[in-house]
Amino acid sequence: MTVPLLAPTVGAPTPAAAVTTLRSRGLRASTARRAVLAALFEAEAPLTAEELAVRTTPCSDLASVYRNLETLETHGLVRHIHIGHGPGRYLTAGARDEFVACERCGAFERVAPAVLRAVRDAVHAAVGYRVRCSHFPLAGLCPACAGDTMEDGHVRPR
Repeated sequence: MTVPLLAPTVGAPTPAAAVTTLRSRGLRASTARRAVLAALFEAEAPLTAEELAVRTTPCSDLASVYRNLETLETHGLVRHIHIGHGPGRYLTAGARDEFVACERCGAFERVAPAVLRAVRDAVHAAVGYRVRCSHFPLAGLCPACAGDTMEDGHVRPR
């Protein structure tokens, strides 16, 4: 889901600050909305809507989770990323990390923006684009999958 922002990214530092932002914009801080926010703030990695539905207490139905994510994203409190061919993943808008993802096994990890600065600078110097890896990750092969590369550059089948 790609949602145009009605407000700038807020990046609330805590679930309570996010709830305050919602209320200041005339929105309800329903139990379901607060549960989604709490799950995102507690998560160590971006979560799918399905994962959020399971982690919310009480367990939320998937449609409710998607509606709440859309509202939270529209108001700049949550953002989504696309990693590989799987479903979108969600995290708090204040998380500035970028991502790298393995095209083969689907593994991904957060990377501080400073780590990828040289990569972004090289792309800009080569083709003029200013790239970001915060919505779509930098894709390639993780160390384990790269170790399976044959001399001709193809990856050994598993």
